[in-house]
Amino acid sequence: MSGVWVFKNGVIRLVENPGADETNIGKAKRKVLVYTPSNEVITSYSHLQRHLYALGWERYYAEPNLLQFHKASTVHLISLPIDFSRFKTMHMYDIVVKNRNMFQVRDM
Repeated sequence: MSGVWVFKNGVIRLVENPGADETNIGKAKRKVLVYTPSNEVITSYSHLQRHLYALGWERYYAEPNLLQFHKASTVHLISLPIDFSRFKTMHMYDIVVKNRNMFQVRDM
C-alpha cells in the first residue's frame, strides 16, 4: 500500500497517486539540484564539490564506495553514491537540508 494519507474535514483517507491527473500520466518530471546563489543546475560531482568546498565542507575518505563530505563545525555527513548517474532525489534533499538557502531541488 503506497500513497499519501490525507486528513480533511475530520476524515482520513489514502490517496494512491497525489497530484496526478490524466494530463500528467506518463510525463514524469525530473528533479535537479540547483545552487541558489548563481541559479546553476548541478550536473556533475565536480560542480557540486566546488560549491560544497566553498561552504566549508571537506571530503571524507572513510568509505571507498561513497563520496562523503563532512563539515567540521557540525555533526553532518553527506554521503553520495560514487557514480553520479545514481545521484537520486533523496541525496539532493539531504544536501538541501544540510545547506539551507544555498541549494534547492526543482522540477525540470
